[in-house]
Amino acid sequence: MEKKVINSQLILKNNLEAVIESSYDGIFITDGNANALYVNKSYERIAGITKEEVLGKNMLELEKSNIISKSATLIALNDKNITTLSQTFKTGKSVIVTSTPIFDENNNIILVVTNVRDISELEDLKQQLEGLKSKIVGGCEIIAKHKSMTKLLENAKRIANVDTTVLILGETGVGKEGIAKYIYANSQRANKPYIKVNCGAIPENLLETEFFGYEKGAFTGAKNEGKAGLFELANDGTIFLDEIGELPLNMQVKLLRVLQEETITKIGGSKEIKINVRIIAATNKDLEKLVEEGQFREDLYYRLNVIPILVPPLRERKDDILLLTKHFECYYNKKYNSNKKIDNTVIDILHNYNWPGNVRELKNTIERMILLNDDNIISLKDLPANILKQKEIEVINRFEGSTLKDAVSLLEYEMITKAYEKHKNVRDAAEALGIDSSTFVRKRQKYADANMQHCCKNATYDKMLKI
Repeated sequence: MEKKVINSQLILKNNLEAVIESSYDGIFITDGNANALYVNKSYERIAGITKEEVLGKNMLELEKSNIISKSATLIALNDKNITTLSQTFKTGKSVIVTSTPIFDENNNIILVVTNVRDISELEDLKQQLEGLKSKIVGGCEIIAKHKSMTKLLENAKRIANVDTTVLILGETGVGKEGIAKYIYANSQRANKPYIKVNCGAIPENLLETEFFGYEKGAFTGAKNEGKAGLFELANDGTIFLDEIGELPLNMQVKLLRVLQEETITKIGGSKEIKINVRIIAATNKDLEKLVEEGQFREDLYYRLNVIPILVPPLRERKDDILLLTKHFECYYNKKYNSNKKIDNTVIDILHNYNWPGNVRELKNTIERMILLNDDNIISLKDLPANILKQKEIEVINRFEGSTLKDAVSLLEYEMITKAYEKHKNVRDAAEALGIDSSTFVRKRQKYADANMQHCCKNATYDKMLKI
């Protein structure tokens, strides 16, 4: 066993350069005096400069000649700590760099290894973002790229001018209120009142008063002039009844009457007041199940469910996560007068997280990271513990039961597959991985071969096919 470990270490040592060259990220290595020793092919590709322009030169010289804007290596050497910053090359390319000092046994820095990540994709997303915003009232915006959401918005705009009741369904935090405002803003009532009511936030004994108002002297403590209810305030406009599933049964009866007769009666009054109000309701509950359990009136359910709209959860529209992340990053940077950038590694984790709290959770997460971050780069240390924990569980589950050989094969397969999916041709995919085209084709064929199943035990091959 010991001999096998030594042999593995020797193989790794002899192939270290190949490992560095296979990195999709750029790698830049200097000695303890900031003299450039090594760059990989990915660095040349990302930076747009050749290794001849930097090798053998000191980082101070590269800064002064404007080949790079600012050296993280020099800061890491000075602070003796890992340094991350945004850097720009003479080609105009912007990247995020992380410089890590390597110490000898006497605590002297002998090397600085810098990881270079391309952020141009995020800038492209920012441009896409500008073209995908749907402006609505109150400064709210709906960010949508995934086909399920763009189709939903098309349908919402179509029904906006059809003056009928709409029921918006979806999990907590998916953006039901945003859809309600979108319908209102695109309707013929857009210049009329828009009243939002959270049915779950009003105490049951105050619901009727808030909904319908009261006449003067209706009860002890009532205002002398009486009070207009929310339905009266919304007359000729739209009322949004959020969390309609929380409405008590006695109020459900009275709401049904309003829908049927289009009139209200104030508490303490006998006069029926004619109203013209469009109702948009929303809930994260299963109303059909509540009807079966006797907690929601069936006749009211069918009155509300004229035009149902189901908003999909964020985990089912992954395309929107990157755009929303960039949008909230820009929004909170502007709000708090900061200039924080989210590292690509964090972007990847946010993209793969399940988001049980949906858009609201993502928004709160971005705000928290920007507020609590002490640097200009938001990195792994800024991620909430629950998101990091899920990532750890995913990694453990992914390789559980696999040998080291199987795990390496799985990772290699994934990188080859993703590179080809991204670049659509062998030459560019191979270059991105730092290998030649013949090696890429050979490895790709290896994993396409059905015999691969025999060398990947414990269902690793099945995992590959599902990636």
